[in-house]
Amino acid sequence: MTTLENTTVRKVMWRLLPVSMLMFFFSLLDRTNISFAALDMNRDLMLSPSQYGTAAGIFFIGYLAFEIPSNFMLERFGARLWLTRIMVTWGLVVAAMVFVQGATSLYVLRFLLGVAEAGLLPGLLLYLGQWLPARQRGKAYATLLMTTAIAYAVGAPLTTTMMQISLGDLKGWQAMFLIQGLVTVVFGALCYFLLPNRIADSSWLDDTQKRALAATLAQEEQEKRTEGATSMMAGFFDPRVLMAAATCFFLVCCNFGTVLWLPQIVKGIFPTLTNIQISLLISLAFFISGLGGIWTGRNSDRSGDRKWHLVVCALLATVGFAYAGWATDPILRFIGICVAILGIWSMFGVFWAYTGDLLGGEAAVGGFAFVNSVGSLGGVVAPLALAYGLEKTGNVGGALYVLALFALVTAALCLCLRRVTLTRAQVVAA
Repeated sequence: MTTLENTTVRKVMWRLLPVSMLMFFFSLLDRTNISFAALDMNRDLMLSPSQYGTAAGIFFIGYLAFEIPSNFMLERFGARLWLTRIMVTWGLVVAAMVFVQGATSLYVLRFLLGVAEAGLLPGLLLYLGQWLPARQRGKAYATLLMTTAIAYAVGAPLTTTMMQISLGDLKGWQAMFLIQGLVTVVFGALCYFLLPNRIADSSWLDDTQKRALAATLAQEEQEKRTEGATSMMAGFFDPRVLMAAATCFFLVCCNFGTVLWLPQIVKGIFPTLTNIQISLLISLAFFISGLGGIWTGRNSDRSGDRKWHLVVCALLATVGFAYAGWATDPILRFIGICVAILGIWSMFGVFWAYTGDLLGGEAAVGGFAFVNSVGSLGGVVAPLALAYGLEKTGNVGGALYVLALFALVTAALCLCLRRVTLTRAQVVAA
């Protein structure tokens, strides 16, 4: 990488990644805070495991329905306006969850939250891909998606602490929803002033840097036109994209099956722990996984390999979940969960870099949204599947074996992914 390109990319990273990470942080916090609220909310609203699983999963029906249209709107109206709209509206819905009275109202607001938040992740991936050369995207995507680990590590104790706050006659979980929703609205409004729409609009790159970066990205687009999908419809029907979408489905099953049930799983393993103690254990698991995700993304960029990094991580998750379900000692079961979380959360940056390597031109607009939309179905299926495992077995082992099965299928699909590597020049430059 030349000195000019290195300086330019570093500026882009420092300017856009922190804002993108904070946006993604709030989205993860606001879609999964229900998992900690459930420790008290399920009792207050008299929700069964199936009703909770339905409420957790119905978010993704709204998310799925509006995912692809949302990405087209981002392309039409620009990242600054549309990402701001997404964040402000979902913050308002989270704050409105203070008015939940039972299962039905919870279902409605979780569905609306999915509608409001639809398009955020593929929009951020598309947006960063329009600013960064391919050889830097694996590291950038891994850094962005490390936010999942940060959100669950920091968000766990943050959420349970907010649940201790007293606001009038509100219960702790109601106060938490109100505070987190209003904070999201405020930050969303600020994002309008922090995100430039295009390279030409940035005030922090000089003209030489703008021209160099634009030329590099244009050259890469031209190369993709000879190798990958470039039209909108090709982005949907390219066999490699379809396989990536199927893989994303089971990866998301592992992801949200874990985060939406983990507090209750840990509570089942350590029944005497308080909510805050449970959140601290969960924070430890995700802190470790965050470091693993960064290392895996960088190593994938250096080696040029995507496929085998994904396979190994998925197998690691399979072993971890299966061992946690089989073991009887609480400490060993929690260690198995930590290993599984390390495997799953090490996959995300590499997976989305692989998907980005497939797509060029207009295909990237629809392709990212299509893969993420299919993956979002996993968010509908997984909470209900884990609820079924818990109800049938009467213990958390059933849920852990369901997660192990999801991880095993993910590994098998990763084996079927076509090998996509960076060019020798890209690897050397990275």
